[in-house]
Amino acid sequence: MIPAGFAYRRASTVDEALALLAEHGEDAKLLAGGHSLLPLMKLRFAAPEVVVDIAPLRELKFVRTEGDEVVIGALSRYHDLEHDPVLAEHAPLLAHVSGSVGDPQVRHRGTIGGSLVHADSAADLPAAVLAADGTLVARGPRGERRIPAAEFFLGPFTTPLEPDELLTEIRLPSQAGLGWGFEKFTRRAIDWAIVGVAVTGRSVGLINMGGTPLRASATERALADGATAAEAAKLAAEDTSPPEEPHATAEYRQHLARVLTGRALASAGIA
Repeated sequence: MIPAGFAYRRASTVDEALALLAEHGEDAKLLAGGHSLLPLMKLRFAAPEVVVDIAPLRELKFVRTEGDEVVIGALSRYHDLEHDPVLAEHAPLLAHVSGSVGDPQVRHRGTIGGSLVHADSAADLPAAVLAADGTLVARGPRGERRIPAAEFFLGPFTTPLEPDELLTEIRLPSQAGLGWGFEKFTRRAIDWAIVGVAVTGRSVGLINMGGTPLRASATERALADGATAAEAAKLAAEDTSPPEEPHATAEYRQHLARVLTGRALASAGIA
């Protein structure tokens, strides 16, 4: 399908992007890698009057450490995160998950910020950032605010970002030395996960088990109380509401969550 007509604006700085958002408000959408927005526009599920291209903003493409945190620019691409030496040391789960997204073309265009703001519960990066207790930094005309990942995903494709705000950074506590694991089950190699599990330390994030990315809270509590990984994995599907689809029923997804959680915990070195 052909998208509806729109005006195109190309921002060269964060301040310019924020000025364009302030000018156009809810009529504007940000374009980063384009893998989320453009398909929606082609299907006319999204019809912005103005598309603000922020891909050139090099100031949002970085990975660095600040104290005991890893700070990631929102426009960092999956390919760069997969191969970044800072992430390899301080956030290996996120580096690995970034390398599992789509195919090479997607990984060279898609951005971590775009994935998080799209807030698709079937995406890999949101669950990984949630499991890592990440904090998302947004900037707007009222200044900067920090939003814990646990409060960022409000519902399907819904976040607390205002129309005039821009996600600029993702901050993760360093996970150097922690065990980690990642498992996902797909119908085909580059499909969205039917179910996925991201583990860092004893934190467990679930992919495609509800309207938002979720923490496997019952599993985490069981581990904290001294349960074995096998015992805790049996609780992974508690308090979840996975989608019911022809190729994967809710019951099947809950079974997968338990199996994949056990495997991911084993990969993380949790017995």
